[in-house]
Amino acid sequence: MTKTTTRDTILIGVFLLLSIVLWNIPTPFDDRIDDTADQYKGAVLSVDNSQLQRHSLVTVGVQILDVKMLEGAHKGEIFTVTNPLMGRLDIDKAFSVGDTALLVVTHTPEGKIDTIVPQDHYRIGLELGLLCLFALLLILFGGKTGAKALLSFIFTGLVLWKILIPSLLLGVDPIWLALAIVAILTGTIIFLVAGLSRMGTVAFLGAMLGITSSCILAIWATSAFKLHGAVMPFAETLLYAGYAHLNITQIYVAAIFVAASGAVMDLAMDVAASLQEVVDTYPSISRREALLSGLRVGRAVVGTMTTTLLLAYSGGYVTLLMAFMAQGIPVINMFNMLYVAAEVVKTLVGSFGLVLVAPFTASIGAILFTQKRKSAQPQKQLSTVLQNP
Repeated sequence: MTKTTTRDTILIGVFLLLSIVLWNIPTPFDDRIDDTADQYKGAVLSVDNSQLQRHSLVTVGVQILDVKMLEGAHKGEIFTVTNPLMGRLDIDKAFSVGDTALLVVTHTPEGKIDTIVPQDHYRIGLELGLLCLFALLLILFGGKTGAKALLSFIFTGLVLWKILIPSLLLGVDPIWLALAIVAILTGTIIFLVAGLSRMGTVAFLGAMLGITSSCILAIWATSAFKLHGAVMPFAETLLYAGYAHLNITQIYVAAIFVAASGAVMDLAMDVAASLQEVVDTYPSISRREALLSGLRVGRAVVGTMTTTLLLAYSGGYVTLLMAFMAQGIPVINMFNMLYVAAEVVKTLVGSFGLVLVAPFTASIGAILFTQKRKSAQPQKQLSTVLQNP
């Protein structure tokens, strides 16, 4: 076993252990979960819609459902439950015969069933199936690298749920917290994929410089554009739920560079890997030539990555733009509105970090990759490589 393989194995073991620990540690908010309620899967056997009233696009009233419990102590038993529809398309759920529902069952102190609420359609099985299919394809295609990428995916999800979200609710400074979380995740993802190598170090440093730049710009833009965190979904709901002490504007700032961090580290890894390949192929390359080569690679990748970021963000607010266009709102009015301006800032600030991460990574790589070079090799083909990266 080589030294590199040993380091990779140790690194995988460490993050696997950390993932197990994160999975098992409780959050400070776990005690708020109602321990008198249980969740079970149930099959909808019959539906009575006689008490529903339809008004244009919305439906109000109550559905009467017969559901069969598919698990738990009452498995096989049939219950009649109600499903109120409030006329809100974003939260209402209408059931049909043959659907599977997630049933929230509460009990009396004596242990008998008190209420049964059909919370929503049961989607957990499909979600787990998609996750398993994703993991299988990732491992089949990527092999050991795919397995490490899957581990970093799981670790990232656990860090966000077990550390970032509870810490924000506890009032920890959102910007510094998010920077620390992003640094941990960036290091985890990059070093798991690239190993504890010079390439991983270059990619990590380049990515963090790009993310820090996005953070600084996001702080300025939020103030200059007079934006606040209420533009985020459920922000007001959170404030009215007893968390009025939270600085939702700083949470919005943190969300901007956290959302862009994945694309930033991806670009940093692309530039670092390409630059190392050039230096390994031509060990006699000068620092200046290595820098120029890295910049050329970065220039080619940035052109597509910024558009990727635009498409990723725009997909989240396409209905908002459709509504404004349908109402005939002028473009200048549209882009001057709070919600649209907030999305514009999110997109441009993330793209700003992407543009900067390429020169940052190329500069760091030119310094680190050209240190302790091997004996010079002929360079007559080098000009061709630099002209046609």
